[in-house]
Amino acid sequence: MANILYLVHRLPYPPNKGDKVRSYNLLKHLLKHHRVYLGTFIDDPEDEQHIATLQGMCADLHVARIDPRFAKIRSLNGLLAGEPLTLRYYRDAGLQDWVDTTSRINKIESAVVFSSAMAQYVQERQRMPVVIDFVDVDSAKWAQYAPKHRWPMSWLYKREGELLLSYERQMAAKASRSFFVTEAEVALFKRLAPECGIRVEAMCNGVDADYFSPDPERVSPYAPDEIPVVFTGAMDYWPNVDAVTWFVSEVLPSLIQRLPRIRFHIVGRSPTPEVMALAGDKVSVTGTVPDVRPYLQHAGVVVAPLRIARGIQNKILEAMAMERPVIATADCAAPVDADKNTELLTATTAGEFIAAIESQLTDQASASAIGQAARARVIARYSWEAHMSQIDRYLPNPDPVPAT
Repeated sequence: MANILYLVHRLPYPPNKGDKVRSYNLLKHLLKHHRVYLGTFIDDPEDEQHIATLQGMCADLHVARIDPRFAKIRSLNGLLAGEPLTLRYYRDAGLQDWVDTTSRINKIESAVVFSSAMAQYVQERQRMPVVIDFVDVDSAKWAQYAPKHRWPMSWLYKREGELLLSYERQMAAKASRSFFVTEAEVALFKRLAPECGIRVEAMCNGVDADYFSPDPERVSPYAPDEIPVVFTGAMDYWPNVDAVTWFVSEVLPSLIQRLPRIRFHIVGRSPTPEVMALAGDKVSVTGTVPDVRPYLQHAGVVVAPLRIARGIQNKILEAMAMERPVIATADCAAPVDADKNTELLTATTAGEFIAAIESQLTDQASASAIGQAARARVIARYSWEAHMSQIDRYLPNPDPVPAT
């Protein structure tokens, strides 16, 4: 077994939101073959209770705390330093000291970095091979935000996109290998950073189809007289906030006219004030729930109306695994390897969402067939272990052949 340093920008447990699902499953895979030294951040006090679980899994663990409010203010120092604000947001002297000490004392053989912001902790002085899971091209996300906001935020997002791309290019050029979640993200990064073209590849997301599976004993969280339309996701993430705000404004009123018993459920942690303001007779905002599966299993349809989406959305894979018909924007659905007529439905305009949702809610045979086909696709195509094993080629051999 090799000694591996694993750096993650958010505590990779519990796997209850998109990035944590991927980082946790990568951790599980690494632990099968290596001793893992985990350095990470906590940005949610509720995650403190899970530290002991990770301590029991890893050879060593260092957790730095972030208060998002103060971290945002502190990150503004990057304006003076000419740095991406993302790097300043996740910069912690204690974590850097731990990385340096751990690398020296434990003879770390390789580092696995999850998200671009964590690459700053493994600079040249550690002198170890580095593998980076960028997941998405984060710089492109900031660039997409810019035209959707007014000045000065438009200027700030544009600046962040440009500086972060420069940093991503530098880190990818130095890494042994870099991964992105889809072939589309790989193609985008190759276009933005052509010098890194031969050093990047796709490592797709997966889903635990045993965990996310229908259970006839699972009780519905919905009122018996309502027709639930469901969105799941972290509700302090701006693309999710934008998605549900648009849906409530542009889609829901017409749906209610057609199907008065409809109720839209926004299921996810940390809803912003903007999201909370949507709550009412026809909109439920749950906040954190102990288990998202009942909300998915008993949904009439699951929607993913994201107008800005990078990579594969775990929310889509999980709903598909739960045998529910999913209707997503074309950009959001495109990375998912599924037939867009029989396994995963797409819509772009409000009118298309209205038509697709009404069709599935009024044709139970069609909804059931699409749900069953969706789960079959997930089982066939989206195994976590199969995808995560791609990283093994770039790490020390876990089972060296004895010399003869």
